[in-house]
Amino acid sequence: MLPVALPPDTPTVNPKDVALYEEFGYSAWHIGAGTDYSKDPATVEPYDKRTDLAPDYKSAPNAADLLSFFAITDIHITDKESPAQVIYTGWSAPSGSLPLLNSAYSPIILSTTQVLDAAVQTVNALNKKSPINFGISLGDNINNNQYNELRWFIDVMDGKLITPSSGAHAGADTIDYQKPYKAAGLDIPWYQVLGNHDQYFTGLAYETEKTRKAHVGDTVINLDPNVLGSGWNGDTSGCYMGVVDGSTPCGDIIGAGPTALFSTPPKVVADENRHALSTTESTSKNWLAEFFHTSSKPVGHGYSRENLDNDFACYTFEPKSDIPIRVISLDDTDKPSATETSQKYIGGGGLDQARHDWLLSELQKGQNDGKLMILAVHIPILPLKFPTTTDPKEVESCFAHVDEEKALLATLHNYPNLLMVIAGHRHMSTVTAQPYDPSLPNQGPVNSFWEVETPSLRDFPQQLRTFDIRRNSDNTISIFVTNVDPAVTEGTPAAKSRDYALGLKRTLDGSAAGLAKTDSYDYNAELVKQLTPDMQKIIANCGTPIE
Repeated sequence: MLPVALPPDTPTVNPKDVALYEEFGYSAWHIGAGTDYSKDPATVEPYDKRTDLAPDYKSAPNAADLLSFFAITDIHITDKESPAQVIYTGWSAPSGSLPLLNSAYSPIILSTTQVLDAAVQTVNALNKKSPINFGISLGDNINNNQYNELRWFIDVMDGKLITPSSGAHAGADTIDYQKPYKAAGLDIPWYQVLGNHDQYFTGLAYETEKTRKAHVGDTVINLDPNVLGSGWNGDTSGCYMGVVDGSTPCGDIIGAGPTALFSTPPKVVADENRHALSTTESTSKNWLAEFFHTSSKPVGHGYSRENLDNDFACYTFEPKSDIPIRVISLDDTDKPSATETSQKYIGGGGLDQARHDWLLSELQKGQNDGKLMILAVHIPILPLKFPTTTDPKEVESCFAHVDEEKALLATLHNYPNLLMVIAGHRHMSTVTAQPYDPSLPNQGPVNSFWEVETPSLRDFPQQLRTFDIRRNSDNTISIFVTNVDPAVTEGTPAAKSRDYALGLKRTLDGSAAGLAKTDSYDYNAELVKQLTPDMQKIIANCGTPIE
């Protein structure tokens, strides 16, 4: 999908002015040549062939298909009627505000389950044309650590009947995004990675007594109106955060504004299914447990009963028994102690000693076993700052402590069988080359790897990624990474969500240059990786030959 360029004199629209998005063209887009991959893979946008990590590559043709999978991430299934969301912070923001504020409010919160269902239907259609071996969600399935949000996510993947509302269920009989529907359900196995929003309040803070009560209470939470900008303090107040009125077509926000404007606190119908998943003992154990209550495959979606018993959200799996590729699913979300005060928020990356040691052990096992490895995480590891960045030194730290992040990146270069890191979190399509350090002994091009980020299903351009791994005739590896627009039917909540996502992005930009942009924000590439002589011998006859 391509935005339609708007003239510089287009009237200013603020994030909350949803009805004006269409009127002034903020949500206007069209399908361009080569963007509708969901209908015909032959129309995919061109691939940027990347050989910068493979200096010995000599344009060898693709010889065999090894593995195909898809990734979704940052779906942010949202209970829009929950009194514990922080909607006001983004809803009240003016045009040109920081993009961070869209995590507080975007009109796409009206139909997050329907967008996920559209993505699932698209994957099923692609799988019928060319088999996809598995899927993986790279975290932030949900927005605010709520039980009902996670059940909606799993139930959509399972193909259950979805009631996409809570509390009073206002508009359930009359408003399209509120009406119950039967989800399609995913036809192929899928796996899971843990994200920060899955386990923390708004993805940024430990749940407190105040926030826990707000989840299941009948009163809209009262917080500092600048709660996303001034540093988290759950004991502050000053503004009611608001909820969506599900009986209105554009999801009007009610119960939002400074405390002084209300003679009595704004109320909602309480709903126990909104309870926080995290506890004072664990942020992840209840979240893990829900993946065993599923009808899609595999039960646990990568997690074992041992993971649950030990409250440890890391595991490995091998998608195809006859292909030497192993996926390492690592929980790299920061988990500081409750007394640590070195950061304002929890929301970045970090590894404690147990996860660090486990990762090194699994990487070494993969190396010893002659397996190519894919490291699946939520938080990227020193990626390029923007998708359009050309300076390889212009990177963004995504961990709470950058020294730890740099050390982890250096460690990963010790394992030449590592093909790539796949990540979510930043809602971007960035592909980062992670080259080896030539100043270190015993390293060379085989120690380089790729880092590929999958964009968010929540925010523009609302895409997923497919990954096709192929053996080349010279026994190098090509990884084809492709952005996919979920197929949506005109007039449906999922289609309207796409309009809203683009409209909000333009309001947050607010500039004439931003309104004039027609960038799809896609990035498709063929990523070439060199292998060690030993690994070349192992894969020499692997895969389905390409005619």
